[in-house]
Amino acid sequence: MKQTYITSICTIQNNEIILNGNMIFKAQSKTFADFSKKSYQQLGINYPKFFKMDHLSKLAFLAAECTLKNIIDMSNNSNIAVILANKSSSLDTDVKYQASILDSENYYPSPAVFVYTLPNICLGEISIRHQLKSENSFFIFEAFNSSFMARYADILLHTKKADQVLCGWVEYFNEEYKAFVYLVSNEGKLIHDNQTLQTEYNKSSWNH
Repeated sequence: MKQTYITSICTIQNNEIILNGNMIFKAQSKTFADFSKKSYQQLGINYPKFFKMDHLSKLAFLAAECTLKNIIDMSNNSNIAVILANKSSSLDTDVKYQASILDSENYYPSPAVFVYTLPNICLGEISIRHQLKSENSFFIFEAFNSSFMARYADILLHTKKADQVLCGWVEYFNEEYKAFVYLVSNEGKLIHDNQTLQTEYNKSSWNH
């Protein structure tokens, strides 16, 4: 099969955003809510719906925003597929929603929270933001499955189901979070394969 390439990589964790090896934002935040708000402001995003999203969607949204910035023509980007994965699914939101059900004194399960009890909702948020109309899928793995992600992205490109593929790992649970999101294309300099993905992913870790 024809060689594919990684054209952009964004990592978000430990109150930092790293884009293509360069730190573009760092905050002194004790919570993800505070960090995500500061990141939104720093990146100059104008998308009010962001503040209604759950933490997983905010994490994926911010990573996609950085990865796609200055790369795609916003008027001709509908054929970008989105393939994401994580370990905890939407468990962080599920726990919050369950707590609202069990609280007999303040019983009122919020529809706004219930919307985010599916992990693939973050795919929708990204697609709406960037007007993406190609294939999208969300998978649950025990850990980042670089070989699966590499094969899936290559198949989408080689079968011309997508011109580019936004891929990555977006994990959030109980204030532990990590996003490793990258764009795969048919042209570029950094080879896209299992070994390269694993190397790039391992450059970052949960703790410094």
